[in-house]
Amino acid sequence: MPAPAGKPSVGKHQIQIKRVYEKPSPDDGTRFLIDRLWPRGVKKSTLAGVEWLKDVAPSTPLREWFGHEPAKWKEFQKRYRAELKENSGAWKPLLDTLKKSDVTLLYGAKDQEINHAVVLKAFLGSRQ
Repeated sequence: MPAPAGKPSVGKHQIQIKRVYEKPSPDDGTRFLIDRLWPRGVKKSTLAGVEWLKDVAPSTPLREWFGHEPAKWKEFQKRYRAELKENSGAWKPLLDTLKKSDVTLLYGAKDQEINHAVVLKAFLGSRQ
């Protein structure tokens, strides 16, 4: 059975992305915060049980260079994928979890289409 739209299949389990400010859902599976910085206005207790993988986020220089500017989006994707390829230890826990359950990547960016979670989701999907 093919994966539902927006949830690419990795083996039998799926990856989805969600803003950290959205309420959890039973369909989330295992949730991971993938931002380098803790999201503004979110209490640690709100994300109890969520693993924070800050090292899977773009490096600080890349994040600051990008600044969520749409004109830099294509180059950002290229640079971020290069960082991911050099840092497999950061994203391997996500692939390991996908062998056992669905995964939700939590991010804080306002733009739901131009952010690092979109890139990471595609990157992980291509690794299976």
